[in-house]
Amino acid sequence: MPELTTDPGWRRLLAAARRSLERTGGSLAGTVSLTAPDEAERHVVIGVTGVHRPAGVSRVTIRLSEIDTFLRNAHNIDLPSAVGPFRDRPAERATLAEAREAMLALAAGSRHAGRPWFEEWIGSLRRDGTLTRMTRSGPLFSRVLTALDGLPVSAEPMPVFAERVLGDTKAFAEGPVRGLVLRALAAWHQVKPPTGAEQERALWEMAGLVPDDLASQALVLNVPATGGLLGDWLSSAAKAHVPFRVTLHQMRLAPLSLSVPEIYVCENPAVLRAAAGHATAPLICTEGVPSVAVHTLLASRAAGTVIRWRNDFDWAGIRLTAAALARYPDAVPWRMSGADYLDVDAIGLPLTGAPAASPWDHSLAEAMVATGRSVMEERLIGTLLDDLLRGTPTPPAPTGGSGL
Repeated sequence: MPELTTDPGWRRLLAAARRSLERTGGSLAGTVSLTAPDEAERHVVIGVTGVHRPAGVSRVTIRLSEIDTFLRNAHNIDLPSAVGPFRDRPAERATLAEAREAMLALAAGSRHAGRPWFEEWIGSLRRDGTLTRMTRSGPLFSRVLTALDGLPVSAEPMPVFAERVLGDTKAFAEGPVRGLVLRALAAWHQVKPPTGAEQERALWEMAGLVPDDLASQALVLNVPATGGLLGDWLSSAAKAHVPFRVTLHQMRLAPLSLSVPEIYVCENPAVLRAAAGHATAPLICTEGVPSVAVHTLLASRAAGTVIRWRNDFDWAGIRLTAAALARYPDAVPWRMSGADYLDVDAIGLPLTGAPAASPWDHSLAEAMVATGRSVMEERLIGTLLDDLLRGTPTPPAPTGGSGL
């Protein structure tokens, strides 16, 4: 039998037939067409159909069943065999659909299933095709779900966690598991997906994982402590009113104790920088999302120590403050009331992202929605510095209003 797929008269016709067979899963019920057939193609079509087609015809259409019958009679071969191996796209789609359903069934068994962030994460994977692509990646999705089901943890080194839950110390070092878990954590904590190493570290630590106990740090001022070499360093820095960086690694060398009546917590280093050189109340700066080092340092406080916490007046800051107040029963908001927000001219950047509730003072979230502007801590430095110098409690914030 001649090699029809390379024959000038048959080549385009069989290529069109292949596309049709792939599209329909091998059905011979359809037709194919050739636009502007040349002489060789016109003669093939006439031979197959037995119907004359004049020279110069602009388009010819032929039934697949006719081609199949002709090939069987003339060359003892059917059409599917003539075009060679072809993909069964309907079957592929069905297989993919089954695989997606199996993955969704796995997701439904997660300990996080039903939570809004988890359902939104799954929905985003479906919308952008990630879920479909993962059907070709073996147990990838199962490993991601296993990792998420093991979170959050409490200050566990990342390689230790990876070995414990996935049997691979480097599971989160690079690759798709790392990327998908980070994407899920961003949805979990309602932040944008990370775009750099620092944002990734913050996300890992929000889940209680420690990528690097040297990189996990807390910036402090006037925080005296006892316990090992680090306690001596902190006390010496506090006497000199000099800022000091504490690493998680240092805090693990010896037990640390902070015997102070209150600790203030801010978000931006500019606040701490303004207080440097002054005998202020103890101050810890989170520099954004609190690190494991920050939480570990706060865990060293004496019983009865009051934590006065604040963040920027933006939706991320509201969420961070709410999380801190929920985490620490002895924490109170510091200059985070609706009145504090309105006392500053709202000339900051427009608020972006989903609004957040401020359960300690519903009027704050309501005021932020009404003005639509963020207010960074730098705008309050004078007031915050006065509080730190006096070390006096912030008056209780009103709690009226409907909230969000």
